[in-house]
Amino acid sequence: MPELCVNIDHVATVRQARRTYEPDPVEAAREAEAGGADGITVHLREDRRHIQDADLPRLRAAVRTKLNLEMAATDEMVGIAIGLKPELAMFVPERRQEVTTEGGLDVAGGEARIREAVARLRDAGIPVSAFIDADERQVEAAARAGFTYCEIHTGPYAHAHHDHGATHAVTAAELAKIRGAVARVEALGMRANAGHALNRANVGAVAALRGVHELHIGHAIVSHAVFVGMREAVAAMRRAIAGG
Repeated sequence: MPELCVNIDHVATVRQARRTYEPDPVEAAREAEAGGADGITVHLREDRRHIQDADLPRLRAAVRTKLNLEMAATDEMVGIAIGLKPELAMFVPERRQEVTTEGGLDVAGGEARIREAVARLRDAGIPVSAFIDADERQVEAAARAGFTYCEIHTGPYAHAHHDHGATHAVTAAELAKIRGAVARVEALGMRANAGHALNRANVGAVAALRGVHELHIGHAIVSHAVFVGMREAVAAMRRAIAGG
């Protein structure tokens, strides 16, 4: 069964709505681990819209499973990651005007620059993942750039599932793209993770794909936690993954 890494960014989003000290993402991380999370994911955005720099050392000290840092492939962020020493660093695309990450990183379009950033992190002993679309060209570029992992963007599948249902041809086609990308990642000697827009209704089919090692899920868990608490929201997602 794939491991579940819980993204707690949107706990910090609620905090930053008032620019105060609660809810505390560190407490959210503890509750997520108590609910069965295999890891904690945070995205330090360049505009600091949710997770703040001061959160990182507190999370590093508190997380007992593993810490995954999502970030842009910039000198600033690479330096922060080297200082933090997360168990995994993941390069994601980032545009200031977007509400959330809207697509995969264009590794093929910036391969030389990204390869250098990957090398700096790997030299510091930090495995690196690329958040990419289910696109063979991007998978192959990620392998050339030296990534250890690829996280396949599941947003198009999740949105098709919501709009058309689980059995619709469009949904099946998007799932097939993920399956093919995961297989190509493995064939090129990397490991495959998956994430974005997954929830309890759609996660089962992705969890059932051979070769998916980790699922990174945040918004759906935090949304459910508003009603049932973080521990139960994480436990419910783990049950949905197991059901797949």
